[in-house]
Amino acid sequence: MYNNKPLGIFDSGVGGTSIWKEIHSLLPFENTIYLADSKNAPYGYKSVDEIISLSIKNTELLLEMGCKIIVVACNTATTNAISILRQKFNVPIIGIEPAIKPAALKTQSKNIGILATKGTLNSSLFMSTSGEVTNDISIIEVIGEGLVPLIEEGNIDSDETIMLLKKYLQPMLKANIDYLVLGCSHYPYLIPQLKKLLPENVSIIDSGEAIARQTKNILDLYNLASLSKEKPKLQFFTNSEINVLRKFLIDYSNKVTIKNLAF
Repeated sequence: MYNNKPLGIFDSGVGGTSIWKEIHSLLPFENTIYLADSKNAPYGYKSVDEIISLSIKNTELLLEMGCKIIVVACNTATTNAISILRQKFNVPIIGIEPAIKPAALKTQSKNIGILATKGTLNSSLFMSTSGEVTNDISIIEVIGEGLVPLIEEGNIDSDETIMLLKKYLQPMLKANIDYLVLGCSHYPYLIPQLKKLLPENVSIIDSGEAIARQTKNILDLYNLASLSKEKPKLQFFTNSEINVLRKFLIDYSNKVTIKNLAF
């Protein structure tokens, strides 16, 4: 019997499509449903209670649509709400955290930078995770204020975006980082711009591939993987401007359906 129920993925907007692309690349025959909660983006400046409430709402909607697992493709939602989601819902729930551990294991300079939202950096889960691995390592934390709205608007190459990136990288470069951890699922879309601004010795780490591998592991562990080799149903829903989401999925335009949904 094929388990053709879809994977459910949500984010506070379009950024989690960077995670979806990694998952689809690794698991090309899995049906997926993606919710872009752009109306409420960014989550990073909302209260913990608001983040939890939005995460519950998104999860409930995906489960109503028949999803077999939930991927929280949002660092802020993961670090603030995933323990609540796991208590409340009886399905596997996968989260995304800043990849501090691999950066801490690989750094030579003992200085790593993390660019993330306020909601992620201030969360208790982030603080406990970063505290576990940083005895002799210095973490330069920078809040990427203003970046998510610019990405949501599709202004990745704008002068304002480049100006903000230069500003946020300055303290990290001053501290001689050799790894930059991207702590928001929107930020991988800025990698081309970041590479132009960073010295060659600085490596960029995001969580996309690791989340895709974890998704595969969980599907295998719970015997939930689809055995179908048919063309999958790849559905995207946004409660905001549909054309922005379409722009981020332009390479998949003949594979996906993108619709507005009030949620």
